[in-house]
Amino acid sequence: MNNLIRQIHRWLSIVFTLAVAATFIALGQKEPVVWVSYLPLVPLAVLFFTGVYLFVLPYIARLRSRN
Repeated sequence: MNNLIRQIHRWLSIVFTLAVAATFIALGQKEPVVWVSYLPLVPLAVLFFTGVYLFVLPYIARLRSRN
């Protein structure tokens, strides 16, 4: 399970980077498409939750090893 979440986090970071680049390109046009600016929010939200999970993993493992 941890490896799956780690892989999802890695791939979503690439998707997020591409979405941010697409946003800069779209908003740099003469007539910008405003809805594109919301595109990076979806992968960012998932990145937040997977990142928090990966951040907390060592602390949970430490607590389990003490008991």
